[in-house]
Amino acid sequence: MSSRVERERCDETEVERTGRLPARQAALTLAGAAETTFGRLVALALIVSLTAMLIVKGVAPPLQRVDTDFPNYLTAAKIVANGEDTARLYDDSWFQARMRAYGMSSYGKFGPFPPPTALLLLPLARLAPLDALRVMTFVSVLCLGASILLLARVLSWSLAASALFVLASYHAIVNDLRDGQPYIVISMCCILGYLAWQRNRRLVAGLCFGFFVPLKYYPVIYLISPGSLREWRVLLGGAIAIGVVAAASIAVLGWPVHGIFLASVIERHLTGHLNPPDPLGLSAAYQSFDSLFGRLFVLDPAANPKPMVVAPVLRPIFVAAAKSALVLATAAVLWRAYRAATAEFTAATVGLLGILVMAIAPATATYHFVLLWLPAGLIADWLRSRRAEPEAYLVLGAYALIGLFPYALTSSFEGRGVWNLLAYPRLWLVIVMWAVCVRALARAERRPVAEREEGARA
Repeated sequence: MSSRVERERCDETEVERTGRLPARQAALTLAGAAETTFGRLVALALIVSLTAMLIVKGVAPPLQRVDTDFPNYLTAAKIVANGEDTARLYDDSWFQARMRAYGMSSYGKFGPFPPPTALLLLPLARLAPLDALRVMTFVSVLCLGASILLLARVLSWSLAASALFVLASYHAIVNDLRDGQPYIVISMCCILGYLAWQRNRRLVAGLCFGFFVPLKYYPVIYLISPGSLREWRVLLGGAIAIGVVAAASIAVLGWPVHGIFLASVIERHLTGHLNPPDPLGLSAAYQSFDSLFGRLFVLDPAANPKPMVVAPVLRPIFVAAAKSALVLATAAVLWRAYRAATAEFTAATVGLLGILVMAIAPATATYHFVLLWLPAGLIADWLRSRRAEPEAYLVLGAYALIGLFPYALTSSFEGRGVWNLLAYPRLWLVIVMWAVCVRALARAERRPVAEREEGARA
């Protein structure tokens, strides 16, 4: 008993001195509910319900039919496996014809994927489309389970809390599975890399972070975060992984397709001009500033007959202003927190950068948000560790709403002038997460600075 009292006194002293909960207390279930029998029952009921819904909506459909997106990956892999002309991958009409020849009738194209994406499904290229999708679904489900286990270890959460957190990204998981996307696999790889980093296996961490960067750019945030920039082994591992994948792509596909990508495709990708049916990038499905300000200012008789103001020149100005404001504010608060030696700075940095990228991306899809498992978990755990529980729950609430929001409720506002602002709920939820993180980091750095100044005066 006396040792317990002593431990509690030590905990109180640490809280008074640093303003943070001790790691032992900070590791409590993020959802907070698993501390009581009733809470555990509620958490279990939610996990069972979400799992059942995922099986019905996300797992069962790809076992029965091939939907959109997956044919793009598989067609590219079949073109490579059959030794066809890879320089024509970005020729949309030719690519569509090859897709139909391989037995897939949905609309498709290879752009805006980087060339190494054609290698992604190469091991499945000899399978029939439906069989290949079934294998991909199986792999994604395995990686989903692995992500839950790994995230519980990274954040020192219970398995129930980790499962509830991951499954709360419901729409993202469902659409990733149905469309045969690789983002669950990528997210699992990033979580594995962060666990390796925590265990001082820096080279392995870099390899995990860098492997998918040539295909999907998002994991680069783990390599450019201030914590990684101080670790040369992480950077070396990332450089090796990126270099090997890029070299393999050039060796297998040849240089011409890479030249086409760098000359014309990547610019359209980074500006959100992704689909020929939507050449102006106006669809609210993208949930980005690029799309929003296009809807507000660009007149198109067919795609956008009712903008708020007909002033297309304002679109790039507002997009640049909004994104610059977010980037500069993020850089400023991270720099101040770094100089103030804010506790657990790496975790907070990865969390904030992960959310920032989703806010400034030229286009996002629901399935991209499985990539937020690690960043959102890290920032929420960091907030709780500093006794900022209201902010942590606000981040978690916004994260859960992104995964569970009935987007059909707001789709009717698209294309209706100023009401377009209501057609972007996912974008606004990401901005809420970003704002909470920035405010918390800005406040977190004050305590160490004040302590240093007080110590200097003494």
